[in-house]
Amino acid sequence: MSRKRILIVLGFATVALDAVVLALDHWISRAGGPGILGLELAGSRKQAQRIMAEWGADGRAAARLSLQIDYAFLLCYGAFFTLAGLAVRDWSRAQGRRWMASMGVFVPWFAAAAAVFDACEDALLLLVLAGHGGDAAPIVATVCASLKFALIAIAIAYALVGGLLWVRSRVRGGERVAVRAGE
Repeated sequence: MSRKRILIVLGFATVALDAVVLALDHWISRAGGPGILGLELAGSRKQAQRIMAEWGADGRAAARLSLQIDYAFLLCYGAFFTLAGLAVRDWSRAQGRRWMASMGVFVPWFAAAAAVFDACEDALLLLVLAGHGGDAAPIVATVCASLKFALIAIAIAYALVGGLLWVRSRVRGGERVAVRAGE
């Protein structure tokens, strides 16, 4: 299967799973208190316990389900943005866009790293929801969430900039042939 087809499948799966996770987050919020993001960034056992108490049993069940589904979501978005970044890198190399190509040596892997931090965060939050993990789990989950958000934001920005440059080259009537100084 070509990278293009894989990206299409992963893109649809990412959007579909994100819709499910967002629907569950709405359910969690309706139970009372913040959505799942509140627990991700709780930062302490006391704050996590307060959030879970606000949610009640229904909200905690929805949060548990959301975290379990998030494993499929993180696999999809991690793979999608890693492959999209690699495609941007390859196109940038072919077009002589040295700066974008050099960033493509490491930035696409930020998406994969974000997914790993997300998986660790989910495991820790599932422990917290089960009443385990002590004082450390909420703190480490918050650190993992923060790193996840930073890394995926950079990976998404790289893929979007590359995509916009690709579209611009197509609109201007073809592929770039000359290399401008400073790129």
